[in-house]
Amino acid sequence: MKLLLQQIIQLAEQAGDAILEVYQRDIAAQGIHAKQDDSPLTDADLAAQQIISARLYQLTPDIPVLSEEAAATPWPERQHWQRFWLVDPLDGTKEFIKRNGEFTVNIALIEQGKPVLGVVHAPVLEKTWAALKGEGALVQHQGEQYRIHASKPKSGETVKVVGSRSHPSPELAGYLEQFECYEMVPVGSSLKFCLVAEGEAHVYPRFGPTMQWDTGAGHIVAEEAGATVAFDGLDDAPYHREQLLNPNFLVSAL
Repeated sequence: MKLLLQQIIQLAEQAGDAILEVYQRDIAAQGIHAKQDDSPLTDADLAAQQIISARLYQLTPDIPVLSEEAAATPWPERQHWQRFWLVDPLDGTKEFIKRNGEFTVNIALIEQGKPVLGVVHAPVLEKTWAALKGEGALVQHQGEQYRIHASKPKSGETVKVVGSRSHPSPELAGYLEQFECYEMVPVGSSLKFCLVAEGEAHVYPRFGPTMQWDTGAGHIVAEEAGATVAFDGLDDAPYHREQLLNPNFLVSAL
């Protein structure tokens, strides 16, 4: 599995290079159009999807793939999957279009409804977060790898709460009332999981919509760094279910 993790890190970085090629074009040449649900899609999403799908098939031809940019497999088939890849080839397409660099490539391996391997790669930051079940979480940046750990705020320290740039939520205000002193840290995509995993933020409450492929990779990175991830109303196998839309959830090092 450690070899597989390194292979997935390399794959995420290759997909990131393809995304950057599109990112560096003029916006009119990025192939931006709307999907059926009115969410944006670009040439970068499609290029990354093609690279990831082809390589995963080479590496693990017997493991199916569930991805945002591929046709959704019906639940009667998915419910029998014991293992599958959960992929968002470009998480944060809105951030990509805004050109703020806060978008990621997310690849997770799910077993028995739980993530056991996850990679989150931020192409603009040239930074990759990765985790393997039971092996902790790490960052790869500028040719170096190092371990990361979530951290609790010290007594009297300001609680850093990470939130979404593109999906502000009115429910968040009620949640924040419990803290005497807090600081909001807005960031896009699954970078929110990564900030908690690195100790750069303490908690990520999510009250807005997300899909399974938005959370699988960041989920295990945060957990293996020592944070907890809890979905409202779900058991300990949150990725074995018909509904692809996630309920609210909380990522916390508190």
